[in-house]
Amino acid sequence: MTTYGTRTQPPEGVTVIGEAVRRTPSENAEVIIEVTTAAPTAAQAMRDNHAKTMQIIQALSPLGVQQVDIQPASLKVQNMYSPVVPTLPGYGGLAQMGQGATLQPEVQFGSYFASNTLRLNIREPGRAGEIADMAARAGATLIGGVRFRPADESSARRAALEAAGKDARLKAEALAAAAGKKLGEPIAISEDLVATNGTYMALRSMAPFAFGAGAPEAVGELEYYARVSANFRLV
Repeated sequence: MTTYGTRTQPPEGVTVIGEAVRRTPSENAEVIIEVTTAAPTAAQAMRDNHAKTMQIIQALSPLGVQQVDIQPASLKVQNMYSPVVPTLPGYGGLAQMGQGATLQPEVQFGSYFASNTLRLNIREPGRAGEIADMAARAGATLIGGVRFRPADESSARRAALEAAGKDARLKAEALAAAAGKKLGEPIAISEDLVATNGTYMALRSMAPFAFGAGAPEAVGELEYYARVSANFRLV
């Protein structure tokens, strides 16, 4: 029986990579905190959580965090219970195998656990570390790190992608002209975008194949690096 192998057809036309970088200042920051409390009842756990949350908000107020800058993300209350195994009889009173010796644990309801997750919008990025430290000292838990962002992040991303798309088309037109052809319609386009604090492009120039998209965020200029792969017909 004849076996036929699978052949991969080469891409039609010309395939190019377009790149662009758009830089914008970090105009605000975001910190997510979690406030937790425990109490014998659900109502008490929620009351304690509310009181603790207000204390943390009051501690952050002198640092410029206003009530409108605090957005609730989630609030949950759950019961923390543990099984209690009945007291075992003395050695002489142990039941024999096959005589119903199975011990069924009883459920004893314990304390209630309340968790309140809040999103803090920081208007002064330079004070983000100070605010995060104060929230932790006041009793909150930081969820993740500090995220810096521009005032209009969607516009910054769109501008980087549009510039990368134009760069790809210019490259494709140059290659088509070199081959004595004209550029036709696009067949396929794919994109990738990385947002960092400027470290990405600096390290990428030194190790382009080893460095990924995990640059630590810091106060300063944000950098949006867009990469577009495009395939065009040749006519």
